[in-house]
Amino acid sequence: MVMIHVIFLVLFLVQPLIDDRHHVVDALGCNWGRVSTHPLPADIVVRLLKDNGFEKVKLFEADPSALIALGKSGIQVMVGIPNDLLPSLASSVRVAEEWVVQNVSVYLSKYGVDIRYIAIGNEPFLESNRGVFNKVIFPALQNVQAAIIKAGLSRQVKLTVPFNANVYQTENGLPSGGNFRSDVLTVVSSIVAFLHDNGGFLTINIYPFLSLHADPNFPLTYAFFDGGTSAPVVDGSITYTNVFEANYDTFIFALEKNGFPTMSVVVGEIGWPTDGDPNANANYARHFNQGLLDRIIRKSGTPKRPNLPPDIYIFSLIDENAKSIEPGNFERHWGIFNYDGTIKYPLSFYNGRSLVAAKGVKYMEKQWCVLSPTASIADPNVPGSTQYACTYSDCTSLSYGSSCNGLDVRGNISYAFNQFYQTRNQQNGACGFGNLAKLTRTDPSQQTCRFEVMIDVGRRKKLKPSPFNPPSRRSGVGSSSIFSGTTAAVFFATMMVLFYCS
Repeated sequence: MVMIHVIFLVLFLVQPLIDDRHHVVDALGCNWGRVSTHPLPADIVVRLLKDNGFEKVKLFEADPSALIALGKSGIQVMVGIPNDLLPSLASSVRVAEEWVVQNVSVYLSKYGVDIRYIAIGNEPFLESNRGVFNKVIFPALQNVQAAIIKAGLSRQVKLTVPFNANVYQTENGLPSGGNFRSDVLTVVSSIVAFLHDNGGFLTINIYPFLSLHADPNFPLTYAFFDGGTSAPVVDGSITYTNVFEANYDTFIFALEKNGFPTMSVVVGEIGWPTDGDPNANANYARHFNQGLLDRIIRKSGTPKRPNLPPDIYIFSLIDENAKSIEPGNFERHWGIFNYDGTIKYPLSFYNGRSLVAAKGVKYMEKQWCVLSPTASIADPNVPGSTQYACTYSDCTSLSYGSSCNGLDVRGNISYAFNQFYQTRNQQNGACGFGNLAKLTRTDPSQQTCRFEVMIDVGRRKKLKPSPFNPPSRRSGVGSSSIFSGTTAAVFFATMMVLFYCS
């Protein structure tokens, strides 16, 4: 009997620690995007999620391979509906019913996918969207909710609408002055009320990096979680030492002013990129994301919401080399893992647990396409060949302040050639460029600049080159090529200066 009491006492004392640990893990999710020329196989990604303790994942669309791989994995899934589907979903309940059957019900019943949430659109009120989704987002939400009810899933699957931080503003520059933008106040209030009445929740995407990127005078320390900023924001009795808390609480104040003081708010996207901008690097990304993880482990909330948000989804799991770069060259480099699931920088989870790299990744041959030693950079075909290579592959790491910015002229050209060659699946003829290029088995990587060997996804048939024209999840519009507009002009102008000054 004494032994039974001792065992019970031990379990009584230890169980809260176990529950607390799982509560911390439960709050952590990640975004899994697949806008890549060579996406990491879905089964490998699911294992990567499980190996690193992620129990929740957010997909930006109902990707069949991702959903099938998530079946019976024990990972809770949020499935996104892209903005371009909103008009059709808003037009008819029947369309919404068909979408739910094809993208939710079948994966629940046939594959055992634990779909818990559906995200209706993504940042539909971005000002760059020019209001095109303002009239369709709410009826789309209503129709999908009706479809969920008809499918008998309303208890299991809840809805949300992901907002960007610019859906609200502040009259006095302080969080307490927060309110929704006047041009979307009516529709946002309708969405919030509907979600509240139907057991849904709100999702807010917060990017301190974008605040820093947009304002050259933004204090760097205010973007991180150290608490030692030289420019805190004092709002009455509250002092904000980081932009995340100030941003989140501005949203909470806006909800309170419109009659929703207890509405549940999830952080749908938050992270830091590692390339494509002077402030996008592995050191800053590690600093930011480790600070975020430490907050989750401590269950730290904000002054207005002291408890940890119900869920926080890191953006993102893996780099996506075919995303639109309209917001900036950094858009392809948000992953905590590289495109192939290798670790970019160390992170410590609960109990000192470290990141685990992807397992079972297959690569193409270890060979690279570089500028031939006998080729002259003064060759008149070099500029056009380099521009062609970067139009059909990802050269964002060559931009100012990025990981390959330190290469010399020959290195820049070689990097561009190799990116094209790898994107083309190392096909015969993809390393030609009018005899300017040659293959090498000596890795040309230098310091922070990694010359990639693409993962082998089994696509060796000949592909016709075409400029990347991916949709932008952030802006809702595409990019005409991998380099576009000002980015391309600046890059190639720099190349020309290098050519003629060498």
